[in-house]
Amino acid sequence: MDKEQKVYDLLEELKIAYDIYEHKPIFTIEEANQLNIDIPGSHCKNLFIRNRKGNQHYLVILMDSKKVDLKSLSKQISSTNLSFASEERLLKYLNLTPGAVTPFGLMNDNEKHVEVLVDKDLIDSEYICFHPNVNTATISIAYKDFEKFLRWCENKVFYVEIP
Repeated sequence: MDKEQKVYDLLEELKIAYDIYEHKPIFTIEEANQLNIDIPGSHCKNLFIRNRKGNQHYLVILMDSKKVDLKSLSKQISSTNLSFASEERLLKYLNLTPGAVTPFGLMNDNEKHVEVLVDKDLIDSEYICFHPNVNTATISIAYKDFEKFLRWCENKVFYVEIP
């Protein structure tokens, strides 16, 4: 079964309603903003990062308009210096490729290795948008359903402040 279909099957199993918006492959927020599609909800950036030793990985979920200061974030979560994780690590832990980083990759993290860092500003969102493990579609779900998905994943989740 393909990566994208696994997301839809899981959402249906969890009784989470979603809307799908198909589009050409996009790799950056800039490319996403050039799409001529009105997708309701908060659009997110998803960053896969690691600590200095490489023994802890994080999925950072933040508003697409923000930039994350990794030095400030490392202090907030009491971690050593943070940096972007390699494509190999992304594939190993979330079974994802660059351009398709999404919280739905957590469904592939059977050992619950990846910790999730959610920008507190997203909490007030009615809807939230992510790729369904591929970068040729975007799905919109209710924020409360996103939290339901995170509970199902059972990865550790922390809410962080990203100015």
